[in-house]
Amino acid sequence: MSDHFDIVILGGGLNGAALASALKNGPHSVALVEPQPPAPIGPDSVWDSRIYAYSPGNVEWLKALGGWGEPVRAQAVYAMKIHGDTAGRLTFDAIDAGLPELAWIAENSRLQSALWQTLIGHPNIRLLNTPASAVTWDVGKAPRHQLHLGNGDTITTDLLIGADGALSWLRTQAGIGFDEEDYKHIGVVANFETEKPHRGSAFQWFRPDGVLAYLPLPGNRISMVWSTPPEHAAELKSLPLDELARRVTEAGTGALGKLTCITPAAGFPLKRRRAHEWVRPGLALIGDAAHTVHPLAGQGVNLGFRDSRLLAEVLASGGNAGEVGRLTAYAARRMEDVASMQFTTGSLKKLFAREDSLSSALRNWGMSLANQIHPINQALTRHAVL
Repeated sequence: MSDHFDIVILGGGLNGAALASALKNGPHSVALVEPQPPAPIGPDSVWDSRIYAYSPGNVEWLKALGGWGEPVRAQAVYAMKIHGDTAGRLTFDAIDAGLPELAWIAENSRLQSALWQTLIGHPNIRLLNTPASAVTWDVGKAPRHQLHLGNGDTITTDLLIGADGALSWLRTQAGIGFDEEDYKHIGVVANFETEKPHRGSAFQWFRPDGVLAYLPLPGNRISMVWSTPPEHAAELKSLPLDELARRVTEAGTGALGKLTCITPAAGFPLKRRRAHEWVRPGLALIGDAAHTVHPLAGQGVNLGFRDSRLLAEVLASGGNAGEVGRLTAYAARRMEDVASMQFTTGSLKKLFAREDSLSSALRNWGMSLANQIHPINQALTRHAVL
């Protein structure tokens, strides 16, 4: 096969699938290249350990795409209760901010499946379930790159989009480097049944051994994310499920009563990355292929969706999808948002990593002050819901 598509997206995870869905009724032909499409999901399938927080703005966008329905299992977050390592407290409340909710929590696999359902059978979308094997770059003014596929086919495109994650194959093929900061922490994740109802509240504790978060799931369930040094992470992952549940219950001060493990613990390294280039003629990077952040604020997937939202908007006017002027405008508008979030989450991580008494007093005082001054609290809340 040798076909031409106006746009080819590499990677059919959340960002790639959402972008393809946003482009499906537009003026361009689109191919989504993903060798491992989501498997069918039944109503009673096991819980996915990959749980993310989604901002209300992104959820509204996903609803408009038709991707926020079955089989998604979602829980609204109405309050966020943050505990410093001493007496500091900070609470974000949807009612105080005049909002219906602060965020939504849902599983990666089910949202990916729902997004793919919006693409199946659509005349403007071709789903190619094969890996990419090589790229032949066209360096002309109006480039038409060739993408060689693992099944032996070759396709051409005006715009290649890398939505293939933090270890992006396409970014490597383009020879684009990246800055990286290793936070020297592992994010340990697992899901639990709770003895007490969470009532839509999320919790976060800054602790000497890292940052522990409880994210509410439908019913009496939560997802835990524990950002912690590698040695402690290895210990947590090695524990029997009942001992892991006991440790997590204790670390969370028994806020939701006794916890019972419903998924085993898994872990992933936490690093900040930013690609040196996000766009070139006929090339764009989105989501983790362009940038990653510390999960403190749960904003990694939201930044990626905001990439997809803006890029779909920029491409909606038609014309040559790979024209570098519009791609440069997209990158310039997104960089400020990403830089701000990387700075904020990175600074918070470093601030709470310092163990001296002065730093401890200042950070806990700052949290309590922000909690008491409503304009500051509301401003912080509203920034997170975009």
